[in-house]
Parts: sequence; structure tokens; C-alpha cells
Amino acid sequence: MADSSDVSYPNTGSIRDTVTKGPVVDNLKNEASRTTDELRDLKNSRVTPSTTTAAGQPLTHYHSLLYSLLSWEQPRATAVSYASIVGFIFAARYLPLLRWAFKFLYMSLGLTAAVELTGQLVLKQGIASSFRPRRYYTIPKETVEAVLEDIEQLGDFFLIEFQRILFAENVIHTIAAFVAAFTGYWLIRFVPLWGLALIALNVAYFAPLVYISNREIIDEQISNAQSIISSQTNQLKDLAGEHTSHATGLMKQYVGDYSSKAQEYIGHHKTASPEMTKAAPAPVKVPEPISEPASEPLINKQDFPEAPSAEPIAQAVEQPAATEREPLLAV
Repeated sequence: MADSSDVSYPNTGSIRDTVTKGPVVDNLKNEASRTTDELRDLKNSRVTPSTTTAAGQPLTHYHSLLYSLLSWEQPRATAVSYASIVGFIFAARYLPLLRWAFKFLYMSLGLTAAVELTGQLVLKQGIASSFRPRRYYTIPKETVEAVLEDIEQLGDFFLIEFQRILFAENVIHTIAAFVAAFTGYWLIRFVPLWGLALIALNVAYFAPLVYISNREIIDEQISNAQSIISSQTNQLKDLAGEHTSHATGLMKQYVGDYSSKAQEYIGHHKTASPEMTKAAPAPVKVPEPISEPASEPLINKQDFPEAPSAEPIAQAVEQPAATEREPLLAV
């Protein structure tokens, strides 16, 4: 496209020509054309990226869209989106949008009803009803499916990013999210909701721009911080291992001391330890009987009478005659 400084404009003295054909108008048209092209490129950037999550899960096309938007690859399109969101926040804060919506609704319905009644009374024919289409407008099925798919992709985008931050896929992002949540927790006490939304919007749009403009310096500082954290972590690990080994040695020493004291206490009371009870008993040697010299018996055999050698003879014993008993009953 030719430079606007090389274009000659006719000096007719007409205000119309000055307004419609001047350099300002051409510059505005040029910027509008570039903005339209960048908005088209931003829309075409909605493709599923080739990168995946740490678990190998594919990302959504909103990842590439928001990356292209917030990285200022198309600066005019990003500036237009930023200005639009800021305008909406201020409009929702200072303008009665809901009231205006109800006002437009009741005025349009009242005008339609008045025109219809006037036409039926004067012309015997409804005016508003004459503009009724033959078939009412409906949402095409393809549009509904496309919108639902976009909503699903947008929900998946927020859910995936929340899990990636929560499970520390990138610890820098997790720390940044922690700082943002902690700051929002304290700011919500003093800042209204629209102010908090404006602050979050400025951070979301300008923090990537600051990072891109100072990428080398920020990356260097981040690497230095990571090295410092790594060295401190290794030092803490070494210190913890040293204390652990020292505590283990003291524990072993105390256990040995108490074990020796316990063995001394058990040996003092002559109680067998569990290891001794489990061992097989040693054979016990039985002492041989000691023979003692024979002594004289205290009782002699002559002190008792001699036993008879003949067997005793049984003698018949006379029994008395049986007396005749009288019958108990008389016959």
C-alpha cells in the first residue's frame, strides 16, 4: 500500500472534500482495514494446538485463541478487545443498562400495539400484522450445535487450566495464581466488584506484554531464583539428613544402654530371657547313689513269737433246733 505522505490532495477549498478525502480520513481507513485484517487473523487462530498437557491430553482451540490475543500478536485486535471489555465494565457500573433494556422493550411493544389498533380502526386493516413474515425466524440447528461446541470448549479450557495450575504442571504459573488469589482475597474487602474486574483485566492484558517486552531479563531472574531455591533445597536436604543420622545414632546408643541395663536387671533376678526359654534344655547328670555301711537293726527277730507250721482244723459247731412257728392266721 502506498504511503499517505506521497498522495497529493486537491485544494478545492470544499469542506466536504477536506473531510472525506483528507489525510486524516485516509489514515483512519487504513487503520480500520488493518484492524479488520487482524480481527480476521485472530478468529482464524482458533485451532487446536499441537502441544498437549503433561498427561498427554490435547488442548482446546481456546488455548491458541487466548494465547494469540493476550500475547499481542495482533496488537490492534487485542487493543479493540481490551477497549470493548473496559467499556462494558464502565457501562455496567455507571449506566442503567437493564433499565434501558426494559424501556426499549415497553416502548417498542407499545408503539406496535398502537399502530396495529390505529390501522384496524381507521383502515380496517392491521398495519403491524401486515409485516408479519410467512415463517417465524428460528435458530438453525447448525448454529446451535456450533454454539454448544464453543461453550463446551470454553468450559474445558477453564477446567484444564485450573487443573494444570492446581497440580503444578508449571510451578511459575501456580505461584502466579497463588499471588493473584491472595491479592484478590484482600482487595475484595476494600475494592468493589467492578474495580476488581478492571484490575484483573489490566493484569491479564498487560502482564504478558511486559513479559514479552522484557523476556530476557525476566527469564534470567527466574532462572537465578530457581537456582537459589534449588541450592537452598539441597542444603536443607543435607541438613535434614545429617540431623536424621545423628538422631538415629543417639537412638541406637540409648537402645543399647537400656538393653544392657535390662539384661543386668534380668540376670540379677535370675529370670530366664525369652531366648533362653526357646533353647533346648541341657541334659542333667543324675548323681549315683552312695552306699552306706550296714547298721544293726533296731528290732530283732527273736522279739516275735514263732508262727504255727500246721494248718488249723475246722471244728463242727452245733446249731440250735428250729422252733416251729405258729401260723399267723387261723384256718
